[in-house]
Amino acid sequence: PPTPPPPGAPTARILFLTDLHWDRQYVPGSAAACPDPLCCRGAPRDGPGAAGFWGTYSKCDLPLHTIDALLAQLPNTTGNSAGGFAAAYWTGDIPAHNVWQQSRRDQLRALRTVTALLRARLGGLRVFPAVGNHEATPVNAFPPPYVRGNQSAAWLYDAMAEAWQDWLPPAALHTLRAGGFYTAQVWPGLRLVSLNMNFCSQANFWLLINATDPAGQLQWLMGVLADAERDGEKVHIIGHIPPAHCLRSWSWNYYRIVNRFEGTIAAQFFGHTHLDEFELFYDEETLSRPVSIAFVAPSVTTYINLNPGAPQTPPPVLDHETFILNLTEANAAPPGTPPPWQRLYRAREAYGLPTAFPADWDLLVRRMQDDERLFQRFWFHLHKGHPPHEPCRGPCKAALLCALRTGRAADPALCRPLHPALPFPRIQELWHQRRLC
Repeated sequence: PPTPPPPGAPTARILFLTDLHWDRQYVPGSAAACPDPLCCRGAPRDGPGAAGFWGTYSKCDLPLHTIDALLAQLPNTTGNSAGGFAAAYWTGDIPAHNVWQQSRRDQLRALRTVTALLRARLGGLRVFPAVGNHEATPVNAFPPPYVRGNQSAAWLYDAMAEAWQDWLPPAALHTLRAGGFYTAQVWPGLRLVSLNMNFCSQANFWLLINATDPAGQLQWLMGVLADAERDGEKVHIIGHIPPAHCLRSWSWNYYRIVNRFEGTIAAQFFGHTHLDEFELFYDEETLSRPVSIAFVAPSVTTYINLNPGAPQTPPPVLDHETFILNLTEANAAPPGTPPPWQRLYRAREAYGLPTAFPADWDLLVRRMQDDERLFQRFWFHLHKGHPPHEPCRGPCKAALLCALRTGRAADPALCRPLHPALPFPRIQELWHQRRLC
């Protein structure tokens, strides 16, 4: 089992950014409600229901100046340059949700614009990116590497390698160009693996050809982890889509890999859901001993009806904290006033965790079953301080607590220790209803 570091041991802070979703057609004052899947675009209008300057609680993405304001305020969180961070993890979804309008040119413009913004604001801080599902067009369409020609994803991976070449070593750029995944050393003793989770996505129609390991990525991951185990390195895994949201065969194989290398994998970090949550992993023999946790970070975008958020965490994870932008306050401030990003909560303090290891999060799930006040606090943090109007009771609560225990897809056995009153198919229906992206 992991043990806390001794008092006074050195720690490091890592900035985690995900789901920025820059909408270059966002217009302050435009209609926040519209019949399209994405609003806050078009001509400004007078009266109520207008998009705010910094963002809007609606099905809207973000203007670039809001993302810039977040990055500009990072030094103020600790008083040091780049916020005192040792590195940054950035797990994708750069373009907006106007997927019916996007071209390859649009996607590459978003990639290069936001990458340049991060480089300008973060200075010499090393950034380790991962590929999101919205980077492609059509959205979610990521062919396996053996697909060649115009239908391949080479147009995207080559552009990523060019944009990120100052952050990644040559060997990482090589596998990035081949399949959108890579490994790199963060610092001596800590290795990062960036997975292309589109090769497990339920929405990637290319996986009808091969859903098991279409890019050979899992086999490659096994080799990287075996080398890290041999060399005494710890590993952070980052990716966009959380493992439990993957196709069943891929997800179960990934779960097995995490079990095999539980002593090597120090932490996992994903995005995609836009919510502040996690997925627990248990030993495969009894499904009772927590062996790992995948932290699922909240989005920077407001889509849908959320505050912008950005979590920060050290490796191995000793604690994490989430910062938000309160849109009501920010949009009510005088024009030109920098928006006040503020810490929403610190995990160990908010939930009374002795440490932030997998066993502590497993116990938290069990505590939330009986402690309604604790659960409602988690529900508030899950939505970055702007929860839905409808309270989460009964079936909603059962489905959410089950999801937190479920690190692999479609496994009812992971829910049984919670004794849910709902059948597992009904729980799965509720999971799909609450997915925002």
